[in-house]
Amino acid sequence: MKRVITYGTYDLFHIGHLNMLRRARALGDYLMVAISTDEFNTGKHKQCVYPYAHRAQIVEAIRFVDRVIPETSWEQKTEDIVNHSIDVFVIGDDWIGKFDFLKDYCEVIYLPRTESISTTAIKNTVQNGKSISR
Repeated sequence: MKRVITYGTYDLFHIGHLNMLRRARALGDYLMVAISTDEFNTGKHKQCVYPYAHRAQIVEAIRFVDRVIPETSWEQKTEDIVNHSIDVFVIGDDWIGKFDFLKDYCEVIYLPRTESISTTAIKNTVQNGKSISR
């Protein structure tokens, strides 16, 4: 069984998130998703609309996600890969090169993001009272 892991905040879940998770799952037989906890996001100076528990429930409900775990620190990635026998680490291509050190433990793949969509753009659009539909 080929095991894949990816990480993210997954706030204001959108089609870009779904595309990333679908493509990550296609790289293996089992997909684990580590979702940033509220405390970890605070340390990154990041504010979520939805609390960790809600974001985790949303991602857990996706049929091709096999397991959700909390992400509590940057350093946990190596431990997760070793402890969960991960074969492939997947992250968005805006992180290219940042996780190459994990190649000592598993395959590292940077996937392209879905164009024209981001959680930040959604937050800005909603705050400005505009419609999100295209």
